[in-house]
Amino acid sequence: MSSFTSVAIDGVQMDPATASIPVSDMGFMRGYGVFEVIRGIGGRCFRLSEHLDRLAKSAAMLGINLPDREHIGSWAASAAAHEDAAIIRILVSAGDDPFDGTVRVVVTAEPYPLPKPELTLLPVVAPWHSDGESWELLGAKTLSYGNNFGAIRAAKLQGFTDAVLIGRSGRILEGPTFTIGWVVEEDGRVVYETPAMSLGILDSITRQLAFDSAGDAGLEIREVEVGLDRLDDALEFFALSTLRDTLSVIAVGTRKFDPGPATTALREAMQQRTREEIAGTPHTR
Repeated sequence: MSSFTSVAIDGVQMDPATASIPVSDMGFMRGYGVFEVIRGIGGRCFRLSEHLDRLAKSAAMLGINLPDREHIGSWAASAAAHEDAAIIRILVSAGDDPFDGTVRVVVTAEPYPLPKPELTLLPVVAPWHSDGESWELLGAKTLSYGNNFGAIRAAKLQGFTDAVLIGRSGRILEGPTFTIGWVVEEDGRVVYETPAMSLGILDSITRQLAFDSAGDAGLEIREVEVGLDRLDDALEFFALSTLRDTLSVIAVGTRKFDPGPATTALREAMQQRTREEIAGTPHTR
């Protein structure tokens, strides 16, 4: 991981080389906390309000009382202010006791890493995933990513870049840290398919940006609940996230894909909309 250029703990700026939290912190001890990862572009946080909305929703599910929204937003904005291209992380734990109402907020900035040019994904069954079943933390973006990173490790051990999670039902879900989509052609129409929110996948802000931009890229959108055999009809496959932007996937298990024009068009449309939002200019098609 890139070294941090900025670290603030509960709003107090720290030396990134020596910043620390107690080992008793429940985020460290139990993974009891929530987080957001935000693109910093030209000294500003992209879609900060949406990220803060999701942070508040996640925290409420865990019974974590956040500091004032304005404070967290200003800490994130300050972290992004001096960076042209950065990753801003907001990490909130339940402090040293998950039941006494205290919290600890860490906000960091680090250089935006250059994404890999393309990915290969190993399908990994994820019995811990909702896969359409409701539960009390459904939709929460928590610090507890041990299972997801176990899937990534399993994929890397087999020579893949990353994993794609498959539900107990056999349906395609999402990546461990990213959302996914693929392209099919039907009756001359180019359709962008992606796993449906009804499967319990994360309500990704990058996914929403892709939805907002798909029309500009000449793509129809369809949310689906399908198994891996659906990919036999796919022309392209891609991964989307704050860290990855929009990346071509050239293999999902033994299925091979070529980087294609639909992925490129979607990436360019998303980047154009991002530039417009950062600049505060009206969107034009």
